[in-house]
Amino acid sequence: MSFSYYRDELANGLRVVTVETPHLHTALLAVYVRTGSRHETVATNGVSHFLEHLFFRGTEGWPDTVKMNTAVEEVGGNLNGVTTRDHGYYYTPLHPAHLDVGLAIIGDMLTRPRLTDMEVERRIILEEMLDEVDEKGRDIDIDNLSKRVLFPQHPLSFKIAGTRESVSELTHQQVVEHFARHYVTGNLVVTAAGRVKRDEVLSLVERYFSRLPRGPASLDTPPPITPPGPNFHVITHDEAQTEFRISFRTVPEHHDDWPALQLLRRFLDDGLSSRLPFEIVEKRGLAYSVHASLEAFHDAGIFEIEAASAPDRASQVVAETFRVLGELCDTEVSEEELARAKRRHRMLLEFSQDSPGELAGWFGGTELFRQPESFGRRADLVDASSAAHVREIARRYFTRENLTVVAVGQRKGIKALEKVVESAEGLPSSK
Repeated sequence: MSFSYYRDELANGLRVVTVETPHLHTALLAVYVRTGSRHETVATNGVSHFLEHLFFRGTEGWPDTVKMNTAVEEVGGNLNGVTTRDHGYYYTPLHPAHLDVGLAIIGDMLTRPRLTDMEVERRIILEEMLDEVDEKGRDIDIDNLSKRVLFPQHPLSFKIAGTRESVSELTHQQVVEHFARHYVTGNLVVTAAGRVKRDEVLSLVERYFSRLPRGPASLDTPPPITPPGPNFHVITHDEAQTEFRISFRTVPEHHDDWPALQLLRRFLDDGLSSRLPFEIVEKRGLAYSVHASLEAFHDAGIFEIEAASAPDRASQVVAETFRVLGELCDTEVSEEELARAKRRHRMLLEFSQDSPGELAGWFGGTELFRQPESFGRRADLVDASSAAHVREIARRYFTRENLTVVAVGQRKGIKALEKVVESAEGLPSSK
């Protein structure tokens, strides 16, 4: 193993993850916080993302944001922040000799933000949100629409940035209250990866996060069961292509079925030789690209297949996708295809050891929800999956009743697409 992983907990309950990779010439700092749109209400939807924006408006120690960013950039860094549905993170790459600069500034951002210029930032966020809506203000973002069908009446269905109405009404007091509740010791993980040393990291974190108040981890309401399918939801929108996403509810990463799901994802989309790109793009020319992915929350998972095509070909792309999925349900993959997917999985895990960002996410990001397993353990779990077991998992999740399809595009071709989804030919039934 080319790195050393350490997990420490300070006296105040703050977790610190250090991944020492002395063979690299860079470092990355990342602070993960367990707050996102699933920790909001209808009235406060978007507050986590709003707060992320405000952190970059200066701190008590760095009121001048130009100087704050310059200080990080002078040591090879670049301050960034991301908000997702179930967590957020703040990070910067930097030169290993200047770890103190990065931790000093990110520590001040997350413990002593000024939270000013809220009206200016509100205008910026409202402008940013225009990417997700059409000229009538309807949501046309395929991810937002998909989550709304998969998690009805649950915070996981909330838009990460919030709605135009909720963001327009957010008050400074609501932002302050959200900050006070979620930016506490039990809800953060400070991570350093790259050419760093554990003792130095611990010392700097203790110094620069000393003002972080004690507090517990955020609580999550379990997601509801998705209504039985096939579910089909469409938004008509005058674009040249119809965009669609096929979704199946699955399980979180720590579930026993996850390794086989990873292999299924690789059979379907892991280069031009894999099944979906070959059958849909290379062989039939129905679309420019098609992608399969797994998304996981700590208490739910989703297997997603996404593509865009000419409106009159959308039904053909979806029908062909169902046929390919049905083959995985009906017939065991060959030992050669199985071995190839396992080798590639293990190789890409090895590649991750050369990326401080990958290491920080694997160990630090996962730490927000559970203690992560090693790369070797994950590879061994995947390697243990047999062709028969993978087929069993495919039949468990790729069912008509577990099917949700969301589409955004012209009216042309929608009726044909609806018929294909309704019949879901090729997919087994769970009944």
